[in-house]
Amino acid sequence: MIYSENRFPLFGIMHQADGFPGVFAGENIRRNDMSVRGFMLGMAAAVLLAAATPAHAVVELQWWHAMTGGNNDVIVKLAEEFNASQSDYKVVPTYKGSYPDTMNAGIAAFRAGNAPHILQVFEVGTATMMAATGAVKPVYVMMKEAGETFDSNAYLAAITGYYSTAKGEMLSLPFNSSSMVMWINKDAFRKAGLDPDKPPKTWPEVFEAAKKLKASGHPTCGFSNAWVTWANIEQLSAWHNVPLSTKANGLDGFDTVLEFNHDLQVKHLANLIELQKDKTYDYSGRTNNAEGRFTSGECAIFLTSSGFFGNVKSNAKFDWTNAPMPYYPEAKGAPQNSIIGGASLWVMGGKKPEEYKGVAKFFAFLSDTDRQVAVHKASGYLPITKAAYAKTKESGFYKENPYLETPLLELTNKEPTENSRGLRLGNMVQLRDVWAEEIEAALAGKKTAKEALDAAVQRGNAMLRQFERTVTK
Repeated sequence: MIYSENRFPLFGIMHQADGFPGVFAGENIRRNDMSVRGFMLGMAAAVLLAAATPAHAVVELQWWHAMTGGNNDVIVKLAEEFNASQSDYKVVPTYKGSYPDTMNAGIAAFRAGNAPHILQVFEVGTATMMAATGAVKPVYVMMKEAGETFDSNAYLAAITGYYSTAKGEMLSLPFNSSSMVMWINKDAFRKAGLDPDKPPKTWPEVFEAAKKLKASGHPTCGFSNAWVTWANIEQLSAWHNVPLSTKANGLDGFDTVLEFNHDLQVKHLANLIELQKDKTYDYSGRTNNAEGRFTSGECAIFLTSSGFFGNVKSNAKFDWTNAPMPYYPEAKGAPQNSIIGGASLWVMGGKKPEEYKGVAKFFAFLSDTDRQVAVHKASGYLPITKAAYAKTKESGFYKENPYLETPLLELTNKEPTENSRGLRLGNMVQLRDVWAEEIEAALAGKKTAKEALDAAVQRGNAMLRQFERTVTK
């Protein structure tokens, strides 16, 4: 309806106020005119009253995330399904860049007073988020206050332990949990005379397979990996049951001390240095920006997240699969168990109770068993609840899609030890950059493996002491 000067809406008809010409003549005309004017004034008052009464307002919930490609599609679909399932809340997902970029954007927004309601933070940002007192609303507290059914025991213990206090109180909601697996180009294996149904299990077997792959048409990359420190320090240490740092890799206290500069880690980096010389191994960067080297066919063996599944399924034009991470056979007890990757959803502080109620409903929506099964199948990320894993397994799904169970089998390969429960180190984004910088120097021939890891440990410990002073003030 259009409103203009001297006009009032009347059942959709515009009535001009000065519609009667001249001076009213006669009582009937005057009476009729007063009647019309009275009716009009009454209607105008009703319209104004209606305008002053707020309509049902939908509460918008901002969700900042770091998902791209097929995984971004999954996030958008989840938001759309939730929004269609009720009329009180609207989840608005927004891509904010890489994992580090998204976390930094969320922290900066909180300081500026305009943080999102939900922030996706990768697993190594857990200690930083835990230490941000007042900046986050613990999930177990929010769910209780909102009256939503919530049982932390319903979630997979290998995942929830990473995001919970020592008492088992869940601080953030596991979302796109994953682990590192070894992706295999089966067509390239066949061409090189390798059996793709019997992928290499040990590191020496990987090195030999990579040499054959390089000779058979992959001159720039026999094998590679994304997330250089996650693959070659963090997962390597857990998978071989050797410590990355003291205090259970930081899970038992911020006063942890790095110690990944010992025999196994040094030996592995020395092997990569030697293989880098002729590109049997070829470095692919600090994050996962170069994962396309696998889907393009350039690298026939590529270690990265199991969450890479969506992109592989959409973009790889060859027969593919994945396998567990390799191990050194001489390492006692190896393989142990892997640690999780991916991210969880943190609820930011400073929001209204009604907004938290909406976030709680959304988290309950995400945790639904059938929905978790669907997300697991679509994205390759792990089902976060025990019921979803059991339902997927009982359906026989993994017999046809074994690559989606690989990370789950890795995580549950053995009962976790202090070296393989996970890690919780402050300033982890910055730590990873320092560790990667030293690895890069070694791969470039500027340092030996021992020199590089000694420097990574020394520089990292200085950063940990700085973080410790910050959180213990």
